[in-house]
Amino acid sequence: MRLHLFLYPFLLILCATAMPSAATPSPTANPLTSPWDGPYGGVPPFDRVRVEDLAAALETGIADHIAAIEQIAANPAPPTFENTIAALERSGRPLHRVETILGVYASAMSTAQVQEVERAMAPKLAACHDQIVQNTALFARIEAVYEARERSQLSPEQQRVAWLTHTEFVHAGARLTPAEKEQLAALNQQLATLGTQFGQNLLQDENEGAVLLTAAADLAGLPAGVIEAAAAAAAARGQPGQWAILNTRSSVEPFLTYATRRDLRQQVWQMFVDRGSGGGATDNRPLITQMLLLRAQRAQLLGHPTHAHWRLEDSMAQTPERALQLMEAVWKPAVQRAEEEIADMQEVADAEGAKLTIEPWDYRYYAEKVRKEKYDLDENEITPYLQLDLLREGMFYTAEKLFGFSFHAVNPRSVPVYHPDVRVWEVRNAQGAHVGLWYFDPFARKDKHSGAWMSDYQAQERFAGPVAAIVSNNSNFVKGAPGEPVLISWEDATTLFHEFGHALHGLCSDVDYPSVSGTNVARDYVEFPSQLLEHWLSTPEILSRFALHYQTGQPIPPELVAKIQRAATFNEGFKTVEFLASALVDMRLHLAGEGPIDPDAFEREVLATLGMPQAIVMRHRPAQFAHIFSGDGYSAGYYSYLWADCLTADAWEAFTESGGPWDRDVADRLREHVFTRGNTLDPAEAYRRFRGRDAGIGALMRKRGFPER
Repeated sequence: MRLHLFLYPFLLILCATAMPSAATPSPTANPLTSPWDGPYGGVPPFDRVRVEDLAAALETGIADHIAAIEQIAANPAPPTFENTIAALERSGRPLHRVETILGVYASAMSTAQVQEVERAMAPKLAACHDQIVQNTALFARIEAVYEARERSQLSPEQQRVAWLTHTEFVHAGARLTPAEKEQLAALNQQLATLGTQFGQNLLQDENEGAVLLTAAADLAGLPAGVIEAAAAAAAARGQPGQWAILNTRSSVEPFLTYATRRDLRQQVWQMFVDRGSGGGATDNRPLITQMLLLRAQRAQLLGHPTHAHWRLEDSMAQTPERALQLMEAVWKPAVQRAEEEIADMQEVADAEGAKLTIEPWDYRYYAEKVRKEKYDLDENEITPYLQLDLLREGMFYTAEKLFGFSFHAVNPRSVPVYHPDVRVWEVRNAQGAHVGLWYFDPFARKDKHSGAWMSDYQAQERFAGPVAAIVSNNSNFVKGAPGEPVLISWEDATTLFHEFGHALHGLCSDVDYPSVSGTNVARDYVEFPSQLLEHWLSTPEILSRFALHYQTGQPIPPELVAKIQRAATFNEGFKTVEFLASALVDMRLHLAGEGPIDPDAFEREVLATLGMPQAIVMRHRPAQFAHIFSGDGYSAGYYSYLWADCLTADAWEAFTESGGPWDRDVADRLREHVFTRGNTLDPAEAYRRFRGRDAGIGALMRKRGFPER
């Protein structure tokens, strides 16, 4: 059953106008709720989307879903897996289809009109979810199937689906009293409204924020590719002849790395870290205070001491205490390494006579100088080899070698898209059979949320007939001048491979039921496949074939590859500290209980207690922390990246201990036990079947270059 109604991200997540349909669809043939038609078994009807139809389509989908649920609940036949659990899996398809469309537009085409639909429908979608979970007759049938699952001759996957369905209903409040259910529904609707507003406020700050550079002297130190992208961004904003540093990570971080003008670095840094906290109508801090109170109340209503305890109940970590134990074990060595990095940078600054103390807006600038001094490695040497289009081909090569997939560009006229930037590829297996579709939306633009994410348009399944996966990857690279290759940083290239790992997780899925398909797994397990795929970027096979100089076409020199490998753990203290600070603040915010919280004061207090280096800020400060406040998705769960990286580091050692990154036996085990299994198996057991044992913290510490305890 699709209980997880779409949570509009920045992350899962009309500059150009969607192509209108020729006529207003009738209520009985609404393309937004109707089964998808067209090639490849049906594709999203982006060519027929009209934003003004979204609200009505959602209302229709909600009504259809509730009617289907009531029919299941009222079935006079004794409850069985087929007439209850499988029936739930079939239900809600029209609603899911229109939610998918809205989710795409809310994250990638978020105009004022789309945002109005979001605001109106978020509480109604939350109410629909609660109406299903709180249906007493339905839950009685689910419980009967659950209790009989081991003696009902169900397949292992069916038993797992029955267990998960029952667990999810209980977790969401199915056992509450009628009065408590009413209170819970009110809380959920308020939280849905606030989360939607949080994401929209953040998007507005990102859309409107930019630092305009007006003189060539302002560009000192910037590589040609960064200058060209800034010029194109300014021209797109109606400022030809100037240069715009946009309020997105892909624009800000290269500027902070190379710009010699310290005053401009500080201005750009301040713009970026103040997103969502600038005062006025888009200030997210009051929303955070409200959301934390409501989440605490909901957790107590559901029988948990805090929101964190409620959220982690169905995770691999299981309790906040176990998650904190891991984070705190890594925190001290990470801070120690970061302080060593800062000392190295301060030494460089002093030697230059800069007469400054390293501040957050200096960190990337001086880290790059230290990298060059210690490893003879300048990222300016690397970036000319990192062409977006070629790296995409490198991802395809990785998918072919590991999983037997091939990617074939689809004729743009045969599959509709929601924006001209979007391209589509058909994915086939080693036998040439259709596996699914991969959509790619790589560029930043107005009304598109920042960051990078994977979306699941259609989950693979086969219990009612074969259905192929349809997935997408979204990024926010700054588009260069027409005809010029888009050059990206090493960090952005790593993120590109990361998100493609999520896409492959969806495409590899080989299960019967959609609720356990692909990436529908525990939050602290879902990042494991994606983080693992990052490792293939730095392999000699990928770099020698796909890291080609954008001017000469020559492959990246082996000696430069060797430098990259020697510097693999460089700046790891900074990266771990900025992440862990966010994860620890997230967890402690959600362990704090019911008292009202001032997010700025809380952030300062927690970071002071932790001993946060003054030269580093959280990767996501609370007012821009869309992972945890634009929906429940990663709330009390940002630690998941670290938890999953314990698995990632250990899994990578499975390759390096065997025949290397492309070892066939290890890749086959990875596919069989991880990428294809979805949630048909407990994730800890799935990992043990792949690796032969549990993962510990040792491989993680070795990967990051920290001392092992």
